[in-house]
Amino acid sequence: MSDTHAVAGVPMRWVGPLRISGNVADTETQVPLATYETPLWPSVGRGAKVSLLAERGIVATLVDERMTRSVLVEARDAQTAYAAAQSIRARMEELREVVRGCSRFAELIGVRHEITANLLFIRFEFSTGDASGHNMATLASDALLRHLLQTVEGISYGSISGNYCTDKKASAVNGILGRGKNVVTELLVPRQVVADVLHTSAARIVELNIRKNLLGTLLAGGIRSANAHYANMLLGFYLATGQDAANIVEGSQGVTMAEDRDGDLYFSCTLPNLIVGTVGNGKGLGFVETNLARLGCRAERAPGENARRLAVIAAATVLCGELSLLAAQTNPGELMRAHVQLERDNTTVEVGV
Repeated sequence: MSDTHAVAGVPMRWVGPLRISGNVADTETQVPLATYETPLWPSVGRGAKVSLLAERGIVATLVDERMTRSVLVEARDAQTAYAAAQSIRARMEELREVVRGCSRFAELIGVRHEITANLLFIRFEFSTGDASGHNMATLASDALLRHLLQTVEGISYGSISGNYCTDKKASAVNGILGRGKNVVTELLVPRQVVADVLHTSAARIVELNIRKNLLGTLLAGGIRSANAHYANMLLGFYLATGQDAANIVEGSQGVTMAEDRDGDLYFSCTLPNLIVGTVGNGKGLGFVETNLARLGCRAERAPGENARRLAVIAAATVLCGELSLLAAQTNPGELMRAHVQLERDNTTVEVGV
């Protein structure tokens, strides 16, 4: 094999099982994580153990899903741009037919816009079945843009991508308007499990979450995000399941919440920009196919259901790692001791990524 076609080997391990319930899946499953940060495996594993000891496990609620692409057009002036935007909003069914003509699975579900000077940014929102939808949304947006340039007066081409999507960049707009799967995960941990497995208390985790995730992120200027390390779990999960890893930029934006409920710990992670798919680029590799099948995401289901299942498993994995890390950080020295011990003594399985 030539150097230009070499395959990178990233260590991968299955951890868990973890328990999930909610409006998409009711299951117990192990999860694959491909990462060089090997202490992540036992850390997520500890969170998974906690999920098995909670009555309903991790309750994962999918509250929204859409893929977006924004195009940019130029008008003579702001008034013309505004008139064009009003015209576009009034022609939704016509635009839906354009999309149906270029894809079996893409469906136009919304159009939003932003006007700056004489520039009109148009944000198209699509459902995309089991695909994460990047290429599907771009193909549909290209067809929509050609149609609009031919039928709407006073506008000309600016760009097929106007950065109002927003793809693979930290922004506020995706958390507000939605991009990918929006999943809320919740876990109610009995006080004895908090003490015995996490070696801490609900009160200490709540205090740390406020001081670190909420206040610390605020002082750092975080964008619609207040969490410890969502990116770690997402990258490991994305590499193991054939996702576009660059999407952890917006995917790792999310909010961790913790409450002390009479000694029991209520713990929640909200991921509003979770971009995953079970078909499309990256899914043809052998280990990816094996992993998706083992996760139950290769079953015969209605379009979109396998991707939703994958999304809630990913979100639950994030919660497991987030909970375990915060618990460790309530105890002086625990995090570093674990890293030193685990990074010096571990066995890995390499996979092609």
